Amino acid sequence: MAGEKLREGFTTGTAAAGAAKAAALRLLGGRTPGTIDVPLPNGSRLSLAVAETRREGDGAAAYVIKDGGDDPDATHGARIGCRVTRRAEAGIALDGGEGVGRVTLPGLPVPVGQAAINPAPRRQIIDALAEAARECGYGGGLAAVVTVEGGEAIAKRTLNPRLGIVGGISILGVSGIVRPFSHEAWKASIAEALDVAKALGHDTVGFSTGRRSEAYLMGLYPDLPETACVQAADFFAFALAEAARREFAAIVWAAFPGKLVKMAQGLPNTHAHKGETDFSALAGWCALAGWPEDLARQAATANTARHAFEIAPSAEAKRALAELLAGKALAHMRRFAGNAPAITLVVFDFDGVMLTRGGAASPGPL
Repeated sequence: MAGEKLREGFTTGTAAAGAAKAAALRLLGGRTPGTIDVPLPNGSRLSLAVAETRREGDGAAAYVIKDGGDDPDATHGARIGCRVTRRAEAGIALDGGEGVGRVTLPGLPVPVGQAAINPAPRRQIIDALAEAARECGYGGGLAAVVTVEGGEAIAKRTLNPRLGIVGGISILGVSGIVRPFSHEAWKASIAEALDVAKALGHDTVGFSTGRRSEAYLMGLYPDLPETACVQAADFFAFALAEAARREFAAIVWAAFPGKLVKMAQGLPNTHAHKGETDFSALAGWCALAGWPEDLARQAATANTARHAFEIAPSAEAKRALAELLAGKALAHMRRFAGNAPAITLVVFDFDGVMLTRGGAASPGPL
């Protein structure tokens, strides 16, 4: 319903912290909590429903169903668990088990070889376990292993394979809360992909809005390594600024006409929830590109930017509009990325035909 407040969810890190604390309470105090109160990395707290707790030999396990709220992602509905055992050594040892990925490439916030549990959720899980130990009056050591049922399959719908994280998903969450359409996890994945590309010595990074535009980009630049390609989705300004901050020598971006119009408008985020297409401006640009007056006016009432491009009177008129829009988009790209990197914008039609390429003549050193 219009105006209705969107429901927040919680991160995989929060789900794992809840499962860890519930498992520890079952192991140390014999409790079977139906809900569990956990600390969040941002300093607040959250109560979660516990799906199951059970004893497993010398340990105990518990499970929490990850809830993305009204902004569900690939991990929404995942059954995230944790098995906790006592150990002779003091302190808390944390690792990932089935469904949690392992890091194989440098540049991530987790060292190569370790479970892909990022620093903020790692601290959150350890804090939750420490709380359970205090509540039960236990002063010994604990070992905890986080699991995700079906995590390896879920990871195929994420950026993990590109980041060199194998065998499962990452346990993420800077704040512990998922806010609808904030897409914090995706932005974190973009930043991590850039870190990996930099650590591998790539000078050029290739951005795209999704799988199709990335495939066309890699076809156009076959020497651009897969690990230098990042699906930036709608994060136009963020991706450019992060690439510039890491001092990549060159940036090449692949886009379709729909996103191109919003890029020409200078919208930092091209998602529909962040900014609407300005069809009035688009009609004016059609006229500037030399379209007949009646067709330029039609663009103002088009259903989508794609629809506007489809009413172009000729292939030449479509290319003329793409070139005009690309010029405006490149000016905004320079604004977001600063003066240092070479910037190239490639625009593909929906069937993969290149409409225009602006900026540098090539993507720079590969």
